[in-house]
Amino acid sequence: MTIADMHEKCKKLVHEAPRDVGIVLILILASSASFGLGLLSGKSSCSQQLDSPSASPTASTGKFVASKNGTRYYLPECAGAARISEENKMWFASAAAATAAGYAPASNCSGM
Repeated sequence: MTIADMHEKCKKLVHEAPRDVGIVLILILASSASFGLGLLSGKSSCSQQLDSPSASPTASTGKFVASKNGTRYYLPECAGAARISEENKMWFASAAAATAAGYAPASNCSGM
């Protein structure tokens, strides 16, 4: 292979590379955007922090709720807490009290 042949191959590579790089960049950006949107849509409605005014529960209910039949405790605004029937709800003033009663924090409820 001569230097002239190598020079021609380098020219071809330089002219073809931007198109290939563009396609790869589009694929990476599209997959990243899809992943990010999927991640956002999977977030539960339980993303509020306990110290926000709208998330503070009343004194008669407590800060954490669990089902008498379950093994996990939730924040009152978590989707899992909404699925517990009123007659099965057990209220706890603290996470330590819920843990002491044998309950574990729910993994799908952010903010805990």
